[in-house]
Amino acid sequence: VQCTGGSSAVSKCSAAARGYIQDRFLPFLVGRQRRRAPLIHRGYYIRARAVDHCIQDFLLRTRSHPRAQILSLGAGFDSLYFRLKDVGLLHHTVVYEVDFPCVVSHKAALIRGAEELLALVGDAGGEPGAVPFSAGDYKLLGADLSQLPELERALEQAGVDKEVPTLFIAEVVLAYMESSRSDALLSWAAEHFPCAGFLLYEQLCPQDPFGRVMQQHFARLGSALRSLVQYPDCGAQRSRFLAQGWGECSAMDMNQFFTCCTPEEEQQRLQALEPFDEYEEWHLKCSHYFVLAASKGMEPPWTPLVPIRTGPDGHGPAPAGSVPAAPCAVSSAFDLRRFGHRSVLVQPGVVLTTGGFGQEEGQHRRARSCQLLLRQAGRWAVGSVRMESGRWDGRLYHTVTCVAAGLALVVGGRTSPSRAGLGMLWLKFTGSCNAWAPAAISLQPTRLQPALEPAALRWRHSATPVTFQGQQYLFIFGGRSATQPVLRDWHFLHTQELSCAPIPVEGPAPEGRHSHSACSWKGGVLVAGGLGAVEQPLGSLCFLEQLEGGFRWQVLETRPPLVPRYSHTAHVHRGRLLLVGGVWLHSALMPGITIVDLATGLSVDYAIGTELLDWPLMLHNHSSVLLPEEEELLLIGGGGNCFSFGTHLNPEPVSLSLRHILTSH
Repeated sequence: VQCTGGSSAVSKCSAAARGYIQDRFLPFLVGRQRRRAPLIHRGYYIRARAVDHCIQDFLLRTRSHPRAQILSLGAGFDSLYFRLKDVGLLHHTVVYEVDFPCVVSHKAALIRGAEELLALVGDAGGEPGAVPFSAGDYKLLGADLSQLPELERALEQAGVDKEVPTLFIAEVVLAYMESSRSDALLSWAAEHFPCAGFLLYEQLCPQDPFGRVMQQHFARLGSALRSLVQYPDCGAQRSRFLAQGWGECSAMDMNQFFTCCTPEEEQQRLQALEPFDEYEEWHLKCSHYFVLAASKGMEPPWTPLVPIRTGPDGHGPAPAGSVPAAPCAVSSAFDLRRFGHRSVLVQPGVVLTTGGFGQEEGQHRRARSCQLLLRQAGRWAVGSVRMESGRWDGRLYHTVTCVAAGLALVVGGRTSPSRAGLGMLWLKFTGSCNAWAPAAISLQPTRLQPALEPAALRWRHSATPVTFQGQQYLFIFGGRSATQPVLRDWHFLHTQELSCAPIPVEGPAPEGRHSHSACSWKGGVLVAGGLGAVEQPLGSLCFLEQLEGGFRWQVLETRPPLVPRYSHTAHVHRGRLLLVGGVWLHSALMPGITIVDLATGLSVDYAIGTELLDWPLMLHNHSSVLLPEEEELLLIGGGGNCFSFGTHLNPEPVSLSLRHILTSH
């Protein structure tokens, strides 16, 4: 548990060095500094933003009082006192930090060895034991928070005044304690401090796929999240605080806080700091952490979590039923654990998977090979496709479309968020797809020169086959590029001439997006969801309708409206649109399958049952293939980085039988 504080300080220090947060004092308290990934920077940014927002609100509320105090529980190597002191927010406030005795002794030694820190503290004393560092408005206390008598003795020795307004802070602290002990701490604080606030930041949603990976991570570290199962969501945490004697309580997950409580200009500043392309992981991390503010004896009540705009409510739609996911019987040692790849049905029973990032030859890397899944007698075999010349160039988030027998066109993709000029490839099959052995099939990639600009220089876009006036086109829409976070343009790419045709399009254009879905329907294109310009999921369903002399955009209404989502897949079957998986900003439920009747607009949500799987099924950055005759969906790959908890990739394909829900729908 003590090691988690040191790791957290290193991550905060890295975020500060890249401009995510302002903290020039943390390097004095952190030994070896390491650069973290942009996803980690964002995660610690939103944590610091939420905590600082509430602390500063409390200090402004209590500035008319002659005295106030902050009790930071499990403070570790946080620099809170120095940051507040530096900007003049501690006029009449004393900061007490509590942690294990060995932690606060180490921190006291670091402070005494840094002249810049001592200049803010002033004269400081202290002695070995409960209070190893003591200055006028800053004191370090050594105590085990699970032992209330020990904590009370340390507070008394340090001179804590229980009658003045007091803010308790616990950042990912109570979760490591047994529920009975953390509940006792909350009850004790409410009973002994008549005018107080409590600021809590920690994890939630332990039972969904991301939550299971998160729990396994902390258990491996020897710092299990002991109270998470008993208090799994914001509602349970609010009830917990009210039951322990706190009068007012509000809570929101980090998606809600970022959307509703962070000014738009600050959101834009964050999004421009570093090249970034881990939107799914960012939103999933934010849906698994929350901030809570409780108070008692404060008039009016302390309520710092006041939205400045509307946002997600944290509750997803109630599913009408469940579709069981069954593991596929795959015979081969070849690996399909990956994300950001694309899979396409080449012919009945033959599926080609290209690109992505994942497990290959015992390493995590951009995929350099293409895989074939072949079905025969109810079983699937997977194997690596032989490349006749060269190899796959490592791109991900591209599109692959079969344009003729044995011929597919690859458009766009990227190798890194700053390198996306990959253009297009022809993929030509040689050999027989009717053979049972995947090794009997080879693939010849041919790079097309020159690359079409700007149609091909993008990723997270869609490419949908359409036929117009007897000619075949790919309708390329949206996506993002190395310079534009969201694209809203479109192109009609002639699949034989490989040139873009100026076909007229009427009607108001949809807003820009990436990570959306697009399907052929009635000679046009259905575009659903996606991530918009401010990194917010979209819930629109747009139809590019074919007319005699061109096309026309229109918006299709659904009942109820679609829940905004992105990073999903989609198919049209028997007049119904199927949206599969993805990410939305609702922490209570993960997206399953949404079926939209395209004749009536009626939409129904179904959960995906994973009782037959012994591993978490993550349905973002996956691919799916509709097997129309079997009325079955084949889900391949999916997953990604789970913040700092490790990488989870779905280990094998799964199948979903659609017959029951299509009939009932």
